[in-house]
Amino acid sequence: MSDRATAAAETPAGAPGAPHVDAGDAGYRKDLKSRHINMIAIGGAIGTGLFLGAGGRMANTGPSLFLAYAVCGVFAFLVVRALGELVLYRPSSGAFVSYAREFMGEKGAYTAGWLYFLNWSTTAVADITAAATYAHFWSMFSDVPQWVLALIALAVVLAANLISVKYFGEMEFWFAIVKVAALVVFMVVGIVLVATSHDVGGHTAGLATIGDNGGIFPSGVMPMLLLIQGVVFAYASVELCGVAAGETENPEKIMPKAINSIMWRVGLFYVGSVILLALLLPYTAYSADESPFVTVFDRLGIPGSAGVMNLVVLTAALSSLNSGLYSTGRILRSMSLAGSAPRFTGVMNRGGVPYGGILLTAGFGVAGVVLNYVMPGEAFELVLNFASVGIIGTWAMIMLCSLVFWIRSQEGALTRPGYRLPGAPFTQLATLLFLASVLVLMWLDGGIARTTVNCLPLIAAALVGGWFLVRGRVRELAAGSGR
Repeated sequence: MSDRATAAAETPAGAPGAPHVDAGDAGYRKDLKSRHINMIAIGGAIGTGLFLGAGGRMANTGPSLFLAYAVCGVFAFLVVRALGELVLYRPSSGAFVSYAREFMGEKGAYTAGWLYFLNWSTTAVADITAAATYAHFWSMFSDVPQWVLALIALAVVLAANLISVKYFGEMEFWFAIVKVAALVVFMVVGIVLVATSHDVGGHTAGLATIGDNGGIFPSGVMPMLLLIQGVVFAYASVELCGVAAGETENPEKIMPKAINSIMWRVGLFYVGSVILLALLLPYTAYSADESPFVTVFDRLGIPGSAGVMNLVVLTAALSSLNSGLYSTGRILRSMSLAGSAPRFTGVMNRGGVPYGGILLTAGFGVAGVVLNYVMPGEAFELVLNFASVGIIGTWAMIMLCSLVFWIRSQEGALTRPGYRLPGAPFTQLATLLFLASVLVLMWLDGGIARTTVNCLPLIAAALVGGWFLVRGRVRELAAGSGR
């Protein structure tokens, strides 16, 4: 096979009935097992957005935060279900970039890929910021500058990610085990405390904790709505299992089970955890500076428990960073072989790792280290908003691909697999409408969120300018492949 993408530069590739082939899928090793994919799916749905972000959001909105997690969780599930249908149609390490190339042409693949890179390059900054914040919990690190801790976190995860996909899978497997085990322990302890009306930091756990502190909406409905963009960020890794499908055997057997389990996991771990947090302590007890789970165990006064939980949430941040480096490496390689990303992002090492793209993402993480040095107090929220824009764009591209796929199937050009997104095409349209409404809410929120939305024309201009820079190489590669 030629080491070139098979898509045309301007028009959707693939004649009716002819399978689409993406050169970006060549060279990978099928080393990810069923247990890896299942735990990657779990880990993708449990990350920094819950372990760190929930504290500040709870402080701003109160118990109504669980509604925001529930609503966003439904749409996150629809997105990953749509991606799952595409994966079962044609597994690809290029994931939605490869599908965008097939259904919307190289311009669509270019847009999807760089929006995804925007998400993960900024998320990497958020993750190393979170890791540094967690490390400051322990007194031995309290005098270490935040930017130094952020740099150490980046270096450790980068080194591990460059070895092989097998090591990535193992790392994510155990990271996910730690996160799930910690949440299970928290939920069991929380349920017992609520059931026995136990004292938690001077407050009696139970419904009275909510009722005596302003109810479900202590600040009104609008604050909860305005924080939805941050909650969307919390689910930003659910699409990771679709990327990983290209490096696993028998994805048609593994993927449906992994994806279907996301819905109940979201309901249990996200919504359930937030409800328990609201029942254990008044919402005013939480803050953006500390994981809410650490806050609870700290108030319980159990020796060492807060430190253990803090170690767990530090693991969650490193897991998210690990996932981001992995996925962007694969996405950028698919783009590079089509000409829409720098050549060096298409190279692989002997372990089958596309290290060029991984290093590019890590480079932006270094910029995050600088950001932690310049403005340590605002770094997390600043990059959170830009990461949210990236994931909104990525999810929108996934749903657009799914919509075009459905249209092609109705025309008889393609056949949908047995595993399908329910309610098509209405679920795709509803999700796209939801994502558009999130941007509106971000603008209404003002501050950094509004500034981020106001930057959308600049992001669009950068994408357009970038396309004019790469389109010549895209056409050259497409012509060389005989398309």
